[in-house]
Amino acid sequence: MTQKVAIVGSGYMGGGIAQVLALSGATVALSDVSAEIAEKNYDRLISESREFVDAGLFPTGATETLEKNLVAAASVEEAVADADFIEEAVPEVLGIKNDILARICAAARPDAIIGSNTSTISIGEMAKAVTNPERFLGVHFSNPSPFIPGVEIIPHAGTAEAVVATVREIVHSTGKQTAVVKDVTGFALNRLQYALFHEATQLVEEGVATPEDIDTLVRTTFGFRLPFFGPFAIADMAGLDVYNFCYKSLQTDFPERFATPKILSDLVDAGKLGTKTGAGFLDVPAERTPELIAYRNRAYVLMQKLIEDLGPAPLG
Repeated sequence: MTQKVAIVGSGYMGGGIAQVLALSGATVALSDVSAEIAEKNYDRLISESREFVDAGLFPTGATETLEKNLVAAASVEEAVADADFIEEAVPEVLGIKNDILARICAAARPDAIIGSNTSTISIGEMAKAVTNPERFLGVHFSNPSPFIPGVEIIPHAGTAEAVVATVREIVHSTGKQTAVVKDVTGFALNRLQYALFHEATQLVEEGVATPEDIDTLVRTTFGFRLPFFGPFAIADMAGLDVYNFCYKSLQTDFPERFATPKILSDLVDAGKLGTKTGAGFLDVPAERTPELIAYRNRAYVLMQKLIEDLGPAPLG
């Protein structure tokens, strides 16, 4: 059966999420504070789709698929009335979100799953505005949602496990990947992103490097690895004993800022040093190391070729 989806909030994020779900085959109703705004954003999404097809960013036929599967609803209530899954993408203000969630609950089926695209607000706090809150969770797409492949899934303490599983299936059906994280301040994505940004600003304020040089370093060194390997895979490949030593070096000037994580020192003390011992954060078998290195080298060469083909970003 075709999934029926409602998107509440048709702006840049909500519209992009609507495109993603409609292109995957779902029937998507787009809604906003008025029928006029929903219709205007529907027209924008169709026009944008034609540009994306012409640029090779959307597949041939994408615009026709959107015209078939995406509609602008006259109201929020009309959009959600028969939806299986509802994604809220209104402004990041708790009062606004609670008001819209109450409207959604009053008009939607009691078993309809409700997700929020919030990147900052407690899912548990918003759940107070939801009837049958076990069907509510965070479903956090990143900007630009048609092209960023990861989606953060944030259940609150009362979210049903079956709801999490169903939402992951819906997101996976679009070709995207999911990560399930707990409902804590900043969730996981923003805590990681802002930790890097915070340290970058410290380096600029201390006169260590300019913003331009820091961006160059991030892009061309450890950031170059990140499309292929997350921080734990990178640490395992580098050697956890090496990481442990580097923390001690950093502590000569920054003893509190770079205190050795207990989870790291415990692994080192246990002789689990990463891929070279076959055990670490990810426990990659040692015999797979040659295969992993071959993959890594090929990935980095292809990444560099892609960057050269694209040319520099138009920042200057």
